[in-house]
Amino acid sequence: MQLIYELSVPGRRGIKLPASDVPSAAVLPEELLRREQAGLAEVSELDLVRHFTNLSRRNFSVDTNFYPLGSCTMKYNAKVLENAAALFAPFHPMTALLPGGADFCQGTLGMLYDLGQLLADITGMDEVTTQPLAGAQGEMTGIMLIAAYHASRGNKAKKKYVVVPDSSHGTNPASAAIVGYEIITVPTAPYGDMDLELFKKAMSDEVAAVMMTCPNTLGLFNPHIKEISDIAHSHDALMYYDGANLNAIMGKVKPGDVGFDVIHVNLHKTFGTPHGGGGPGSGPVGVKKALIPFLPQPRIVMDDDGKLLLETANKGSIGRTANFFGNFGVMAKAYAYIIMLGREGLIQVSEQAVLNANYIKEKLKPYYDLPYDMTCMHECVFSASKQLEHGVHAIDIAKFLIDKGYHPPTVYFPMIVKEAIMIEPTETESKATMDAFIAVMIEAAQAAISNPRALHDAPLTMPISRLDETKAAREQNVCCSG
Repeated sequence: MQLIYELSVPGRRGIKLPASDVPSAAVLPEELLRREQAGLAEVSELDLVRHFTNLSRRNFSVDTNFYPLGSCTMKYNAKVLENAAALFAPFHPMTALLPGGADFCQGTLGMLYDLGQLLADITGMDEVTTQPLAGAQGEMTGIMLIAAYHASRGNKAKKKYVVVPDSSHGTNPASAAIVGYEIITVPTAPYGDMDLELFKKAMSDEVAAVMMTCPNTLGLFNPHIKEISDIAHSHDALMYYDGANLNAIMGKVKPGDVGFDVIHVNLHKTFGTPHGGGGPGSGPVGVKKALIPFLPQPRIVMDDDGKLLLETANKGSIGRTANFFGNFGVMAKAYAYIIMLGREGLIQVSEQAVLNANYIKEKLKPYYDLPYDMTCMHECVFSASKQLEHGVHAIDIAKFLIDKGYHPPTVYFPMIVKEAIMIEPTETESKATMDAFIAVMIEAAQAAISNPRALHDAPLTMPISRLDETKAAREQNVCCSG
């Protein structure tokens, strides 16, 4: 397939615009005017439509294929949610910040306020800010709030460390380091959770926070989580909840009820909004009462008459962390998703996600190594160590799945599992879809023994076959055809 620039023919146009009746000099100073053509492709409208339509047909998406990407919750996004977001399209996000704008935007502010209240209830927090634009930015915002809390107590110099399990998402230690903390990593015990005895040894009064995902990236819920929280609090450390795996426990466990003080929520993972392709995301942050004074501003607050106002006077705030109030369209979809399902529906989401993951785990257990053989939550983690005995790696199995029409699950994460294959079916997939996927995974395991070359050569049905992925990442060439 040719790229759009390779289809370009001088003088060809896809659209004809009327001549501008505004003198260019009246718009921009002469020194800022373009002196050369922009170098855009010159193609017909039909060529343009066909080019991008054909490109779209090469995409894997939840709308076209089973997409069991572990730790990312690639669930189906109901199309009705797009209609909900479109209702707010006429409102510019700056409107509420203009003089008198809050009066004009009571409905828009009301949606954000209600969403914050709902998320606070679901997570067991006291207040939520919607500003962070993604989970990683939510993490950084949360750690900034923790740092502000310790500074307010005169402990800024004393609090030096953030504790994380070795199974944590890489953004956890990265976010803490950006804010200025040193990282203490605690190994995973044979039972699949952070080693409790080693955690106790790592704790001291110099620890500012403990960052955890619960259930963790192995898909396991930590039965010692309340004890861990109590130990952290005894050292005046706060508990941070990475909300990436909230899809497993909605309506079952509120992180705030088991000792967490701060949480970020990935709306694009848990609450039915688009995910993948670089965005958009959204990572609202919830906090317990003690951290409310440090939340980003402006905050949406309600007065005694039920009117929504913007609070900007709090000097303890960490300041604005994103433009406006976050990715508004994403939040509108998440709000509609929560309202549409209700409490019982959200509980059913988690129950079905856990059921689906355990179904796949049990069906594939005879064919793949299961490092932590116990009931999982929303995702299960296998190892391709059995297949490695025949020269077949996890990446080979992933490429084989592409030929069979399935997006590969996550491979090589968590890094504590050799040749990891992390599968998350989500609640939106049927038993028939999972059975078909299981059959292909079994076929891959059998081919690893009988015909390893078939997996080494895959994929064979795609426009591009096996890539040197390290070279592709380091030496990007977005202009070549193929």
